[in-house]
Formats: sequence, structure tokens, C-alpha cells
Amino acid sequence: MTQQRKVVDVVAAVIVQPDGRFLLARRPDGKPYAGYWEFPGGKVEAGESLFQALARELHEELGIEVKHAYPWLVRHFDYEHASVKLHFFRVVAWDGEPHGKESQLLAWQTPGSVDVAPLLPANGPILSALELPATLAISNIAEMGEEPFMSHLAGALENGLRLIQLREKSLSLPELERVARRVVSLAHGYGARVVINAEVRLAQAVGADGVHLTAAALMRLEARPQDRLVGASCHSVEELERAAELELDYVLLGAVLPTLSHPGAHALGWEAFAGLIKDYPLPVYALGGMSPAHLETAWAAGAHGIAMLRGAWAR
Repeated sequence: MTQQRKVVDVVAAVIVQPDGRFLLARRPDGKPYAGYWEFPGGKVEAGESLFQALARELHEELGIEVKHAYPWLVRHFDYEHASVKLHFFRVVAWDGEPHGKESQLLAWQTPGSVDVAPLLPANGPILSALELPATLAISNIAEMGEEPFMSHLAGALENGLRLIQLREKSLSLPELERVARRVVSLAHGYGARVVINAEVRLAQAVGADGVHLTAAALMRLEARPQDRLVGASCHSVEELERAAELELDYVLLGAVLPTLSHPGAHALGWEAFAGLIKDYPLPVYALGGMSPAHLETAWAAGAHGIAMLRGAWAR
């Protein structure tokens, strides 16, 4: 019988500047994987909370005092020397200037253009997740009309929107294709990405960046579409687990709060939302009744960000 390896809890800090740059550290000589780049952190000691371990490690390694950090992704990885459960935190405020107290090199990096190597193998999905913005906007042509929506979209892109889900169930496929080409063209002019709801072939045809799956489509899927961004809407533990098995890029989970779209429907609330995504490996957007004012609450609950329908287009 193969002996099961003990799992070691490890905290890892994604230290993020306001402009999105994040810090990587080079593992010093004498440690496993010496010379590899990683997110700073270390083992959780007996009796420590995760946040206490994070604060201690960053003080010991980088000489900084953590002021504000949000729980984020949790990933399991088997190295040759250990089986680890990696608890990633996004550290957004700290005192002091990070410096290598163990003589390790440090480098500030930009999402999507990391220029140091080699990287610890567990960090690939984390680097991909860092390319996702905190806000996902869902189209609302059905209520707004096409031209008002395009006007609002242009304004939102000008103000920094970088991820749009085109979801227009009332449009015929030819109409949806025409609108999708307009949305993709406009979004790409700002460096933003577009995912098309449920239509994989259409997403490919119009040059969209990916596809967003309904919960039903997710549960039917045998393998994730390759070479493009793939997300899904989830409402249950089973759907969240399936998205993780398929290694999707992100999920939407809700409804967190009551919505105009589904009056009277059950809303999860923040406590249940946080419980569902505890120890979850994929970036999660909180969906349902969201506005920009809810973003920090979503972060505190472990979310990557928020997904908005009406709230995305308010001026």
C-alpha cells in the first residue's frame, strides 16, 4: 500500500501595487528549487492562523509589515520534496519597502509579461489568474437597446473595463454574430477581452477571446475548449467542483444578493458565498446584485472580483 504523503500548509503572498504589478522572489541557494522564482511566503507553523503566518513570513523574508490582505486562491501541488496546500493571499497594503532579507533577488512583474525564469511549476495558474481584471461586465442590450449599450460600453472601456461577457439570449444567431463583431472590435481597441455566452463556434468566428458556459453546459462538458478563455456560471458545490476538474479560467457564483432579474429568488448572502469558495482553486466572480461598492466585500469573502449586469453600465 502506498503511504499517503503529509500535506503541508503554506501561505503565499501576491503583493500587488496599485498599477497591478506584483512581486516575485528568487529562491536562495540551499533550499529546494534554488534559483526558481516564486511568490514570497512559507510554511504555517503550529498554532498560527493563515494570516499570522503570512504576516510573519513577509516580515522575516522581506522586512515589511502587512496592513491589508485578502484571501484568494488555494491550490494543491505535489513537489518531489513535499505535498503542499498553497493558500494565496493578495496583499494590497503594507509598511516598509520589500527587500531580500535572505539575500534573495526580488522583481516586480506585470501580469501577462513576466520576464524572470524559471518559475516554480505551481505558479502557472496563479499568473494566468492575475491577468483577469477585478470586474467582469455582462452585456444588457435587451434592456438598453443596441446603440445606447454601445455608447455605455465605449465609456466603460475608456474608464478601464477589460472583460466583457456578451450574453444576449433574445438575439437570433445572425444578429448575435453582427453585434459580437461590433463588441469585439471596440473592446480589442482598448486591450479588453470578450467572452461569448455558450457559443464556442461563434466566439471563434468573430475573434472573441473565449466562451462563457451556462451551468447546464458546464455539467455536460467532457473537456474544456482549448486555447481560449473559458468561464462558467455556477450555483452549487457540484458545479464548482466540475469547473475545477475541467481547469476553467474563472467562474461566476451567485446570486449573492437579490436581483431585479430574479425577484423573490433565494440569494446566497456573503457568508454562504465565502463558505462555498473556501479552499477553491479558481478565480471566482461574485454575481447577483453587484455594484462597484461591493468589490472590497467580495475580496474579503475570497472572491477574485465582481460580475455586474446593470451595475456595469450605470453612469
